[in-house]
This record gives sequence, C-alpha cells and structure tokens, in this order.
Amino acid sequence: MSDLTRFMLGENDIPRYWYNINADSPVPPAPVLHPGTKEPVTPDFLSMIFPMEIILQEVSTERYIPIPEEVREAYKLYRPTPLVRALRLEKKLGTPAHIYYKYEGASPSGSHKSNTALAQAYFNKVAGTHAMTTETGAGQWGTALSMACKFFDIDLEVYMVKVSYEQKPYRRFLMETYGAQVYASPSDRTHAGQAILAEHPDSPGSLGIAISEAVEVAALSEGRKKYSLGSVLNHVLLHQTVIGEEALKQMDMAGEYPDMVIGCVGGGSNFGGIALPFLRENLKNGRRTRLIAVEPTAAPSLTRGVYAFDYGDTAQMAPIVKMHTLGHDFIPPAIHAGGLRYHGMAPLLCSLYDAGLIEAVAVKQLSTFEAAVAFAQTEGILPAPESAHAIRTAVDEALKCKETGEKKVILFNLSGHGHFDLTAYNKYLTGQLEDYDYPEEAIATIRQRLPQVAVEA
Repeated sequence: MSDLTRFMLGENDIPRYWYNINADSPVPPAPVLHPGTKEPVTPDFLSMIFPMEIILQEVSTERYIPIPEEVREAYKLYRPTPLVRALRLEKKLGTPAHIYYKYEGASPSGSHKSNTALAQAYFNKVAGTHAMTTETGAGQWGTALSMACKFFDIDLEVYMVKVSYEQKPYRRFLMETYGAQVYASPSDRTHAGQAILAEHPDSPGSLGIAISEAVEVAALSEGRKKYSLGSVLNHVLLHQTVIGEEALKQMDMAGEYPDMVIGCVGGGSNFGGIALPFLRENLKNGRRTRLIAVEPTAAPSLTRGVYAFDYGDTAQMAPIVKMHTLGHDFIPPAIHAGGLRYHGMAPLLCSLYDAGLIEAVAVKQLSTFEAAVAFAQTEGILPAPESAHAIRTAVDEALKCKETGEKKVILFNLSGHGHFDLTAYNKYLTGQLEDYDYPEEAIATIRQRLPQVAVEA
C-alpha cells in the first residue's frame, strides 16, 4: 500500500477507449419503443434528434470504442482527474476503512458531465450539426454542454428545470457566459411547455418536462437542430467510463483494490462511469467489488419505483424504455439535489440492478448535507448536493467498519463541486431544509399511469 494521499496520472494515461458494458453483461437489453406506435424504434426515428454516430454507439455491443483524438485533446484540459485518499475524513470518523474519492469537479465546468458533453458536441460537429437543444436539472449538464458546444462552434439552447433556474441562478449565468440560451422549463416556447403551464401555471418543472421541450424543439426543426441528453442513455454512460478506467489505474498505484464503489444516481451517468469498469472486473476477472448506487428518498426510482416500460419524458415524445420509474408524470419535490430528480433511471443500470449485479440505497436530504459538511470540513472541497449522496453512503459504510473493526477499501465518485449550491448549504446550516420521502400512495398508482405496450415488461 502506498503512503501517498493523491494519485495522479499523466496525459498519456487518458483512456484511448470507452468501455461498453453491453459486450460483457449477461443481461440482454430490452427493446426501445417508439412513443407513438409502441413498436421498436428505427434508426430513421432516432436520426430526427441524434447524429448517426451517437445512434450507432447507443446500440453497439463492441467492448471498446475508440475515443477520437479531438475529444482526447479536449479531455486534456482536466483529465486525468485526481484520485485522493480522504485521510482527514477517515480520522474524523475513527474508522479502519480506507476511503478514496475520484474528483471529477476538477473539470472546467465543475463536474463529470464534460466527459460526454465534449464527445457529443464533437460527433454532432462531424455530422454537420450547427445547433443543439438540451435540458438540465441542477445545471451541471447544461454548463458542460454549453462549454463543449462553444468549443465546437455549435449554438445551444437549454431548458432548465424552473425550480433550479430559480434556486441556482449562477449556473444559468455560467451557461450564458459560455454562449448558450437558457430558458426556465416549463416555458411558453414549446407546445409541451404551454400545455403544462395551462394546467399548472405555477409548475416547478421537472426533468421529464424539460426533456419534452428540448426534444420537441429538435424534432420540429426539420434536421436543423439535434438533441443531446446528459444521462440515462447507453452512449452517455459509455462516455463516462473514462472515470472508472482511470480509477482502476490509480487504485493500482495506491496498492489497494476497492471492496465497494459508490456513486449517486439520478439518470445514472456518474455512477455508471465509475462503476461499469469495475463491474467488468467482477464479470471477467472474478473480482467481488460491491457497486452501490445512491439516490434521494425524494426521488427513489431504483429502490421504490416500478420496473416497466415508460416514456422518457412527460409529454410522451421521447422513446419508451424499460426502466425503474416513478411515472413519466412525476413532479419532484424541490430538493436541492436537482440532478437527481428524474422520474426514471438508465435502462442499462436498471437491468443490472434487476439481475443483482449492482446495489441501490436511498438516503435522506438532511443526513446527506450532514455528510457533505463533514467532508468539506475535513477534505476542504465543497461537494455538489448530488455527489453528497455518495459521500453519505461512503460514511455509513465506513462507520460500519468502525463497529466491526474491518478494514474495507471504499471508493466513491465525487462527481462535482458545490460552488453554485451555497444557497442550499445556507438553508441546511440555518435549519430550513427538511427531509422528504416520496409518498407510498403515489408509488401505489405508478402502474396505472404507464403506457400499455405489447412487449412483456
């Protein structure tokens, strides 16, 4: 075991390939269905909103997909990211566990989202795209894609969930600084937004609604605009595997191997990014690392949702996919982990969870912020509220080690900093935050609200 605290790779160590778990997964993928016909989607339908290279990556079963040199060059702005042993946190907890974190907040946009934003902007540029649309919850994804689109000279409009638009104005300002146009969702710019506002004028918005607006704008543009998604889909999780590939090398530098790998989940991209290369090691090389996805009790799609086919958005314009879902009409509470407020989860992760290959837990907002503050006070980094969910579970697992006396090695993904989340921290520190559990009566009616499809769910 190394006596170092920080484990740094060089530019030559930036991965040259993304890893595709579909090559090794024992779980066959479920079909993706057209939102109108409810039949399997065709490339023609997907090409209305995505460039062909992205579509090919979405359905690929190749184990390794080359990272274009133009994308690797852009990655050099911040990759490889550091792996750090949290010695001061370990000391505070009095645990025999060794806690490591992979710090993705080192990117210029402040989160892991740049890993796929740069890739998607590049593939759109190569395909001749001049303008794109997207949605964003907390603003991390919108910020990353705004930067990436500017790098590749593509115009961007962002539909930002209204409650986050109001809670996190500095994210919006940063997106606009990068050159994006940002609109609070639901907006009056789209049919989907107008319909929501007509029924709920004070709607706080949701990721499902924002996706509907962004997809509508792209779909009705007659090919002039393409849509980009920051989580959930296979190609997004694929691009994020640079995190886990680097972490494998860095854990080797540390002379240890994780007993558990932890990441927060909203749509699934940052957990998938760090966990999937370690799942490969479990499947191919006999490792037994626990892979733990952490979500908020306010939006518990994996731990309490129904595993079934559902629309990816509120207005029923996006494809129907098989996932753990709270229902496409889910309107989340105004918790401050805006990036975790999606109604569903990456279908790829859902299939792995259903097969017992990954675990999932849900944690409460107050205990999450408690762990975030402890981390900031010991390690000096203010974590994004989303990432703090992973910290909460890492702390819980370390405290179990304290009780048993076992020395476990814990690795979690610190997927972004919280510099634009100080309003949330202020509310926590002044006692204004509350816990929220998604009500059981809403869970009980999920199946009644799902689309009826011929494919067995």
